[in-house]
Amino acid sequence: MRPELVNLKHIVAALALASVLAAAGAPLRAAAEPAPPELFAELAVADEDEAPGIARQIESLWRRSGSATMDLLLKRGQDALDSEQVPEAIEHLTALTDHAPDFAEGYHLRAQAFFRRGLVGPALADLEMTLSLNPQHYHAIFGLAVMLQETGDTPAAEQLYRRVLAIHPHHRNALDALDALQRDGIGRTL
Repeated sequence: MRPELVNLKHIVAALALASVLAAAGAPLRAAAEPAPPELFAELAVADEDEAPGIARQIESLWRRSGSATMDLLLKRGQDALDSEQVPEAIEHLTALTDHAPDFAEGYHLRAQAFFRRGLVGPALADLEMTLSLNPQHYHAIFGLAVMLQETGDTPAAEQLYRRVLAIHPHHRNALDALDALQRDGIGRTL
């Protein structure tokens, strides 16, 4: 299959996923809850000072695979990404997703690595997988929104930024992105 068709397939799948996530209604739930619902309830009503601590608790749970070996692969992938060794990060994270296919954070981090390499199709596929395993992963939703905004689909990006803020009302990057979209005319009425 030609690379353009593979990328198009991933973009169409991401757009379909974006429309599901952005739709009004009850939040989606994963088969196994990656963090206790109580933490998300606390995050939704937390003030600006409390929210970062609650978000850190949630994200700490997301980084736990249940296996010391898999957690080490995640750490190695994160360390490689932090030191701009993107190919090495992709290798570690691919090993992680191969051995722990139900661990959402492995896909999320690998999506970041793919995106840094300019591999949009694989990045979108990994965000799709992350969100199928953990629909409340506000960082993955934010990443999908950024990618859609970069492709020119600002209405879908706006809906996804709002979805992030419905889960984490003090998500600084989503607040800033939504503010920038509104300054640029998205969401204004005449």
